[in-house]
Amino acid sequence: MNSAGSRRIQIWVPPIETIDELTRGYRSYQHFGSHKFQESYAAALVFGSIAALRILFYPPLSLPSRSFAKEMVLLALVVSATRIAGVLVVTIVAANALSFSRYRSKNLRPFCSPIDESADVLADFSVLPPEVETERFFFGLATAPAHVEDNLNDAWLQFAEEQSPAIATHIEQQPVDSSLASASGDSGSQQGSLARDENQKTGALGIKKPLKIAIEAMIRGLEKFSEAEQLNADPEFHPTVASWHNVPRPKERLRFWSDPDIELKLAKDTGISVFRMGIDWARIMPREPRQGISDSVNFAALERYRWIIGKVRSYGMKVMLTLFHHSLPPWAGEYGGWKLEKTVDYFLQFTKIVADRVADLVDYWVTFNEPHIFVILTYCAGVWPGGNPDMIEVATSTLPTGVFKQAMHWIAVAHVKAYDCIHGTESLVKPNVGIAHHVSFTRPYGLFDVAAVTLANSLSVFRFVDDICDQLDFIGINYYGQEVISGPGLKLVDDDEYSESGRGIYPDGLFRILLMFHERYKHLNLPFIITENGVSDETDLIRQPYLLEHLLAVYAAVLTGVRVLGYLFWTTSDNWEWADGYGPKFGLVAVDRANNLARIPRPSYYLFKKVVETRQVTKAERMRVWSELQLAAREKRTRPFYRAVDRRGLMYAGGLDEPTQRAYIQRDWRFGHYEMSSLQDPVSRTWRFISRTFSSRRKAQTEEVDDQLLLPDAV
Repeated sequence: MNSAGSRRIQIWVPPIETIDELTRGYRSYQHFGSHKFQESYAAALVFGSIAALRILFYPPLSLPSRSFAKEMVLLALVVSATRIAGVLVVTIVAANALSFSRYRSKNLRPFCSPIDESADVLADFSVLPPEVETERFFFGLATAPAHVEDNLNDAWLQFAEEQSPAIATHIEQQPVDSSLASASGDSGSQQGSLARDENQKTGALGIKKPLKIAIEAMIRGLEKFSEAEQLNADPEFHPTVASWHNVPRPKERLRFWSDPDIELKLAKDTGISVFRMGIDWARIMPREPRQGISDSVNFAALERYRWIIGKVRSYGMKVMLTLFHHSLPPWAGEYGGWKLEKTVDYFLQFTKIVADRVADLVDYWVTFNEPHIFVILTYCAGVWPGGNPDMIEVATSTLPTGVFKQAMHWIAVAHVKAYDCIHGTESLVKPNVGIAHHVSFTRPYGLFDVAAVTLANSLSVFRFVDDICDQLDFIGINYYGQEVISGPGLKLVDDDEYSESGRGIYPDGLFRILLMFHERYKHLNLPFIITENGVSDETDLIRQPYLLEHLLAVYAAVLTGVRVLGYLFWTTSDNWEWADGYGPKFGLVAVDRANNLARIPRPSYYLFKKVVETRQVTKAERMRVWSELQLAAREKRTRPFYRAVDRRGLMYAGGLDEPTQRAYIQRDWRFGHYEMSSLQDPVSRTWRFISRTFSSRRKAQTEEVDDQLLLPDAV
């Protein structure tokens, strides 16, 4: 040890004579050839190591070539790196294969449908098992203020008017097309024509920013935002809401505020018993209540809402009231909204004001609709109004300390306080308080997409409900379909059927999700309500079987022991669909916006009416609507599609001003009939090819042996 107290490090190096003796082996390298030694990794490693030692620690030796020794060192390093890379690849593939095996055993196990498909009546909601029927199963229709209310200066209207083109002011005086006024109920209020040019078709894409990846697999799945792959968008036309500036009277929505009777009569005539609507927070509180509520509350608007709710009841329908449905007051968005605790206090004030005034008229309360969807698209992706995250917030949004967990925490706190507030309100009507929780059935496209699916499910499926399950009277489920995850986004699978807004149609998913939630929360004995289920389909050919097949999924879950109180279809009439504008058509009733918002009931409206009145799904109706859809598929007919798709089949978030056309798909997606596709990545495809090859050979060998063992025919 030296004076500084440090220890000397001694490295042992073989004597030069030993190394020289070994290196002379190069001169007789050909002797190894007979043993194929030079083909092995060991040869390269041994000779490379010898040469490295000689060069590093001793003077140059007369070797066949100094460059040869260097090449051997490099070769040794390359071989080592290759071996390490090979081990990593095998490890990654094995880990993903194990993850997919677990995912498949948990989510993709085949099930035996309890539906008797040979019976004339496939589902009868008037006769349910006694262990799950605590009250009469109800049918209903659902909507939201931002979708239907006129005279509403909310965050969505302000968002839609941002970056609007100069020509937008003239659109209302120029209807879309004169032929639309006489559109039939089948085709809806607008023709599903091709976009006139690429600029129109992709204008909504121009505002997307890098890193703003909306994980819409939680509602609408993972969508991608990439400037590099955007199509040639018009730099002067970047609407934040698609299919809004180019339609007549966009601000009027459905005039539900000024004339609610049109929608309510349409709803009542179907025979439903529950109507879901909402109260817009910004309409009641147009200003931030910094100094208290006296100068911040619009009491006249509150009285108007009470009048509308009374109208619902006068039509013989119960009321399901939503307090927060994707619409944050603009003043709250300015300071950060649900990222800050004070929003909880403001929401509680709003809840108390509403409950004190209308609790005696409300049967079911929904505090929050799809809160994780709002947080992801507002604060994590910045594609909805009220968020405006910076790049750091976006990049760290899903981390334990990120904005997703932060905002979801305060929303959970707000729900708990609102629950207690509503239950503490004096009323003759016993309150039933729950949430409307969105769940998509997500699955991987390839082996290496399992991690993305796992992440999406971990953020969206159970986490929020787990946090608030002790303060719930029911769990509302919003289900629209399946999402196939591929790399950074949603995959448009060629042989799957999709809605106009890019949601894969998969009725089995609703059955699977109900069973999953029942298993997780059965200790709480909480009932379920399907608070939203619907499909965007202007042609109405998909909507009719979609409705029946999802009702069969609900009925199957009930037969399996899941306590489901009711089913609400989304929605009565075509309306404003968030950032998609007026493009996708979700309504049982078409709306001719060029003809004073005239309503045109579609065939699905009358089918829904029949189901509600008879409380049955029959075999004959199921066969009829399915045959109509399959005929359209065989004839290669097309329908509108409001998602931009890149060359790899990944769908962009945000809608199109004008739809493209997509053919109907000949695939049996009926409940209990859907056959899940195999993984489509190169590794999985190669493995299936090898497996089939060896399986075919084994089968051929077995048949050959069997033939040899056959006894000759008796004489």
